[in-house]
Amino acid sequence: MRENSANAAYAHESRARSLAKAISWRFVGTLDTLILSYLVLTFLAPHFGVRETATQAENLHTAGYIALAEVITKTLLFFLHERVWSRLRWAVWTDRRGRRIEGLRRSGSKAASWRILASLDTALLALLFTGHPLTALTIGGGEVATKLLLYVFHERVWDRIPYGRAKGGHV
Repeated sequence: MRENSANAAYAHESRARSLAKAISWRFVGTLDTLILSYLVLTFLAPHFGVRETATQAENLHTAGYIALAEVITKTLLFFLHERVWSRLRWAVWTDRRGRRIEGLRRSGSKAASWRILASLDTALLALLFTGHPLTALTIGGGEVATKLLLYVFHERVWDRIPYGRAKGGHV
């Protein structure tokens, strides 16, 4: 039986859990950014008037720079995002066995708030490395679709992993 989060014994999440989630997400997210950036630079950017003479290798290098910069910026941003959400008790309850459960609405809300923050970060990095606003917006905007789906999946997988959780009290 599910309990209202306000009445449930809240299972706190540790900083180590937040860090593990940040690292696992960053791996998935970086790979997605690398592929998406490369595809935009190779197939769409020339239509925006961006270096039509760029080679595939140059596009891959630029995509790599964007993806590698994200490792730093997004790992920090994701950790901070997780810490904020770990303090919010909305749509969280414990089941009869004392396991912490997050509702789908919570996972969706976390995904949306993260995606806004992360897409802005990607667009700024893409602008920094390409110097072209339309290319940057296309890369940042493209992530909205790909990463929103990937992030919800990531949250649902982590909801099943007990690592770094404690029933009641702080970890």
